Amino acid sequence: MPLNTEELSQRYRREAIDVGRSRLLITNFLRTVQEHDFTEPPNCNGFGRIRHFLRVTTDGWPENPLPIDPACRALRLPSTDVVRAQAFQNAVCNWRCWYCFVPFDLLRANRRHSAWLSASELVELYLSQDDPPRVMDLTGGQPDLMPEWVPWTMKALRSRGLDDSVYLWSDDNLSNDYFWRFLSDAEIEVVTSYRNYGRVACFKGFDEESFAFNTNASPELFNTQFDLLRRFLGLGLDLYCYVTLTAPSTASIGTGIPRFLDRLQELDDNLPLRVVPLEIKVFTPVAPRLNLATSGAMKNQWVAIEVWQRELQARFGRTLRTLAICDVPLRNRRSRFEYARRD
Repeated sequence: MPLNTEELSQRYRREAIDVGRSRLLITNFLRTVQEHDFTEPPNCNGFGRIRHFLRVTTDGWPENPLPIDPACRALRLPSTDVVRAQAFQNAVCNWRCWYCFVPFDLLRANRRHSAWLSASELVELYLSQDDPPRVMDLTGGQPDLMPEWVPWTMKALRSRGLDDSVYLWSDDNLSNDYFWRFLSDAEIEVVTSYRNYGRVACFKGFDEESFAFNTNASPELFNTQFDLLRRFLGLGLDLYCYVTLTAPSTASIGTGIPRFLDRLQELDDNLPLRVVPLEIKVFTPVAPRLNLATSGAMKNQWVAIEVWQRELQARFGRTLRTLAICDVPLRNRRSRFEYARRD
């Protein structure tokens, strides 16, 4: 049976946020399976890790410029191929993607590997280290089960005069409408007016079949992802997307990926150029989940990426395709110059 996304969302929100005390349930990485994949030991008393975002991927797979290019642009730094970020991870998720690099045991509000912290306390932990990275990554799990995390962090950074020197990055699996359901108008205004912020939404597949296979959620929620993304586009955020192209077979790739791109372009003509396909690799927690179907899906993504790249070449001219991802214009997004005038 597929996961009951709404029920799990409600349950994990109750277990992972204390609104009255402005506290969040944050993962502690010490002595976890996930720790085995880190290139540096956990920091911030175990509640943080240094995440290295790499532009270069496996030979034959498209480069990944996120959040490298948006961060460098916002911070007025020269272009680079590697960005160090301070990552904090919430302790819940309402889906169970088989390829997730997080152990499922760390996605269920496990109190043995998490604790209550405020956004201000996380910023203090971040500042306590030598030479803290200039990018802060709020990840999960599913951060938008507790959407207050983003504006709370923005306020904490502003109160310390860091809003111009630190770039904030967060991700979202487009599984719920909690951003609008639980944030006040004032909190939404904090998010939309914050200059050094980028948000990435992750499509968990390119059609209903691949989505359900990847997430163990109901296939109709694939369509909900587009509805939620439309609402985020309307906010004028600096918005990007990931997509995972793993599927149980290659049968639907030839028609499924063009249709997926069609649906993105129904939201904005240039949106596909702000979407990065993620190559799925085997991290330590993933290995025990591999079987005939999931191993096959990892091979199928290579068929899918060929179709993806052909479609982009057919739909967009070279000038647009070679723009930095943060320069690809979206009609619903206020420009950074508008933000500057407002500030």
